[in-house]
Amino acid sequence: MQFRFDAAPARIYWELTRACDLACTHCRAGANAACDPRELSSAEIARVVDELAAECQATIIFTGGDPLKRRDFFEIVAHTVKAGLPCLVAPSATPLLTSKVVASLASLRIGAMSLSLDGATPSRHDALRGVVGTFSRTIQAGREIVEAGISLQINTLVTADTIADLPAIHRVVEHLGADRWSLFFLIRTGRGQTLRQITPVQADAVMNWALDIGHGRPIVTTTEAPHYRRIELMRRAANRGCADGARSAMRGLGIRDGNGVMFISHTGEVQPSGFLPLTAGNVRTDRALRTYRDSGLGEHGHAQEARPLEPVEEARTVLAEVRVLGAVAARRR
Repeated sequence: MQFRFDAAPARIYWELTRACDLACTHCRAGANAACDPRELSSAEIARVVDELAAECQATIIFTGGDPLKRRDFFEIVAHTVKAGLPCLVAPSATPLLTSKVVASLASLRIGAMSLSLDGATPSRHDALRGVVGTFSRTIQAGREIVEAGISLQINTLVTADTIADLPAIHRVVEHLGADRWSLFFLIRTGRGQTLRQITPVQADAVMNWALDIGHGRPIVTTTEAPHYRRIELMRRAANRGCADGARSAMRGLGIRDGNGVMFISHTGEVQPSGFLPLTAGNVRTDRALRTYRDSGLGEHGHAQEARPLEPVEEARTVLAEVRVLGAVAARRR
C-alpha cells in the first residue's frame, strides 16, 4: 500500500477558471461571472496535459468556478481523455449544464461528475448558492448524469447551518442514485469566512453517523476532514479488533495536500491545495511534476518523514495512536 507520492500526485485538481454564474456563500475562489484574462490558454493547458501524461497517470479533476464557462471546455476534456489520463468534471448547476452537455461528456467517457447539494429543499440549497432555481437544476442534472451512465458524486457542505439537514440530504442523494456522497467540512476561506463551522463534538457526531449509514450506496466520504479515518479506526478497534480496522481505514492514509494531491490554479499556479494557496511554481514557466517533486510542496502542509514508512510500520503507528486515544477515552468514562 502506497503512503508517499514523491514521484507524482494521485489527483490533480485543476481550476480551469474562476468564472461562475452562481454566488455561493462559501466559495473558496470568490468567483464571479467574468472570465479572468490571465487564465491559461488552450495551448498552455494542452501542453501541461501532455507533460503529465508522459510521466504519470494522475486523475485530473477539472473544476472552477464553473469549468463550463470556458469556451474551449470540451476541447480540453477531449484532449485529456485522448492523452490517457482519467478525467473527472465538477461543473456548477447553472443553465450551462444542459442534457446535451451531459450526453457529450458521456460520449467522451469521462470517469465521473460531481454536483453540489447543500440543502434538502429548494429554499435551503438556493440560499447557499445565491441563485433561485439551483436546487431543481441540480436534481435534474443529477438524474441525467446517472441515466447517461456517468458515475455521480454529490458534495455537501458541512457547517453549523447545514448539519441538521444532513439526514434529509442523504435521502435525496440516495434517491438520485449517486455512487458517492462527500461531506465537505467548511474551510473558512474566500466567501466562506463568514460562515459558522461546527464544533469538534459535532464533527465527531457527524462522522460517527456517516459511518453508520455508509455501508451501502452511496459511499460516504469526507473532504477536509482526515480525522474521519481516526473515528473509523477507533470504532473498528473497539468492535472487531485493531487489525480489521487498519485494513479498512488505511486506504486513503497516504493522500494529503502536497503528497498525493496537487492543485493548479486558473493562472497556472501550482499549490498543495485550493485551500492552501502557497505557490510553489507556475506551469507557464515550470513543468508541473518537476515543481511537485522538487519544491518541497508537501512540506507546506505537513511534516515529511525522513523516509517513507513501510505499510506495516505505518499501520502500527496509526494503531498505537488509536490505542492511546482509546485509553484516554476510557479514563474519562
